Amino acid sequence: MQIILKKDVPNLGYTDDTVEVKSGYARNYLIPQGFAIAANDTNKKILKEVLKQRAFKIQKIRNEAEAEAKLLTGITVKINAKAATSGKIYGSVNAIQIADAIKEQHNYDVDRKKITIQGETIKEVGTYKATAKLYKDIVAEFTFEVVAED
Repeated sequence: MQIILKKDVPNLGYTDDTVEVKSGYARNYLIPQGFAIAANDTNKKILKEVLKQRAFKIQKIRNEAEAEAKLLTGITVKINAKAATSGKIYGSVNAIQIADAIKEQHNYDVDRKKITIQGETIKEVGTYKATAKLYKDIVAEFTFEVVAED
């Protein structure tokens, strides 16, 4: 069954994408939850008109995301964490701490939900990689360094 997504759905698609899903998934979950509508002729025409009107805004958002990606790509962020002498930190480093550190050190605000840490949870002092998914296909990769507080 073809549907038009009204909201971003992880591992399925983004807003206004037309995707093919099993009919039960569409009828029992996506449509009742307000995530999608059926892709009939009327809804396709409406979507086409909306996309045509929104094309300028999308290009502007895309250009801003590319500029953000250039700023973030290659930066190194230092995160202080309480650590034992063995190098293990108390707790773990998460996307909220990374977003706060970027804002503090580089004066740039990144939504924590867009940041993903590569690998497993960070529980030791060291250098790690993270990515920020800024727009559909625009991703910035940067490093962060976890250092022990004095």
